[in-house]
Amino acid sequence: MSREINAADVDETNSVEGKLILEVDCLTKKFGGLTAVNNLSFEVHEQEILGVIGPNGAGKSTTFNCIFGTYKPTRGTVRFDGEDITGEPAHRVARAGIARTFQTFRPLEDRDVLANVELSKVSDKLFTFDGIFGGTEDEARAVCERVGLGDDIHKTPDELPHAGMIRLEIARAIATDPDLLLIDEPFAGLSATEVERLSTLFSELREEGLTLIIIDHNMRGLMELIDRGVVINFGSKIAEGSPEEIQSDKKVQEAYLGGEGI
Repeated sequence: MSREINAADVDETNSVEGKLILEVDCLTKKFGGLTAVNNLSFEVHEQEILGVIGPNGAGKSTTFNCIFGTYKPTRGTVRFDGEDITGEPAHRVARAGIARTFQTFRPLEDRDVLANVELSKVSDKLFTFDGIFGGTEDEARAVCERVGLGDDIHKTPDELPHAGMIRLEIARAIATDPDLLLIDEPFAGLSATEVERLSTLFSELREEGLTLIIIDHNMRGLMELIDRGVVINFGSKIAEGSPEEIQSDKKVQEAYLGGEGI
């Protein structure tokens, strides 16, 4: 992971000044006649927490898919740590230092939590899940402890509550030792207490060196967490700035509440 954050890098408004780690420039993704992402541009700095916010169907997950290599953009450029990764397949993007979670959980149901996380650490050069040796189990155990699953390592995924499944997704992602973590709709279906606990985990991961981009349609769930936000609607950016700037933006208010304050 990246260097630990320095207190001097954080000002009183919780903004982070670091090197540019991700550049998304004029990103567009079309599916036939449908434009899911339209000329979207934004930047992310090292050890920043950026929120990508928008109503359901706004194009948030499609944006992640284009960054991570699940989809090849119709046009536009994605640069990570100065390197052009536009259209690279997901396994190469992951190898470069980006990891992501998914709204639809994808664990191996026949293996316990520890094994799911351990397998995320295994080299993609291995062609079998059997016969894994070395220090990966201890490392996986430490990751489970880190995300709050230390007491659940021998449970199968279907024994975890919804909040536990989200933590398992996060564990599997950070087990790859990324520099940038893309988190897709982490607060969906969570209670206010669970949202607060998960937000604390994200803040701690940032302090330990990660850069995070979190997408969600629940603006209130992100406002206390993010340094900056990018708001998209119908695939296009309608606002960008601090949480305070976003909440007071008339276009954002119209997109969410028909013009009422947020």
